[in-house]
Amino acid sequence: MPVAKLLVVEDDPETGRELVTVLNERGYAAVLAATGHEAVREVERRTPDLVFLDLGLPDVDGVELCGQLRNRALRMAIVVLTARSREESVVSALDRGADDYMVKPFRLNELLARARAQLRRHPPGPAAELAVAEVGGLRVEPAARRVFAAGREVALRPREFDLLLALMSSPGEVVPRQRLMDQVWGADWFGDHKTLDVHVSALRRKVAGAAGIVAVRGRGYRLVG
Repeated sequence: MPVAKLLVVEDDPETGRELVTVLNERGYAAVLAATGHEAVREVERRTPDLVFLDLGLPDVDGVELCGQLRNRALRMAIVVLTARSREESVVSALDRGADDYMVKPFRLNELLARARAQLRRHPPGPAAELAVAEVGGLRVEPAARRVFAAGREVALRPREFDLLLALMSSPGEVVPRQRLMDQVWGADWFGDHKTLDVHVSALRRKVAGAAGIVAVRGRGYRLVG
């Protein structure tokens, strides 16, 4: 299996060096970028599999940078790092393409768990040529990560896309909540499981008219055409 390439975007030199050292000791190929401009250059040069992005950078707005990095690499996982006082920025970063977030200060073991979880969802190496999937008026192109509802392309956040794929793997059948959480957020997810309902609600609005997502009380969700 290819070695996962990681990028740590952190302007504090001591923190950045510590994270890179720990990640490299765990077998990853991690490098450090101290500014947003360095991060953009590094993504264009080597396209990391996973980026840990500090939102409090000195040269660029972290949320804007998150969107720039996402536009340059659709399959790359992005985990934003933020102080508690910047929680509104976290929401904006998730809207701009971040996959997950961590609040400072955090434990190194938790960061390593998040890395493992994201790399299970975004494994290193060339993207597999997955088959196009269709349910009702919904068409999904997994390799290109594109979704069309009734012939119109729909923009989904990364986790919304992964959630839709998980539901489309068993169209018409109930997919248990825990399976969806494990597939989309990973078994190491530390957050509130209510986040699943929030993402389903947003996804349901975006694909309305092409397919439906039905809640089955106490069990999970199913996708119907």
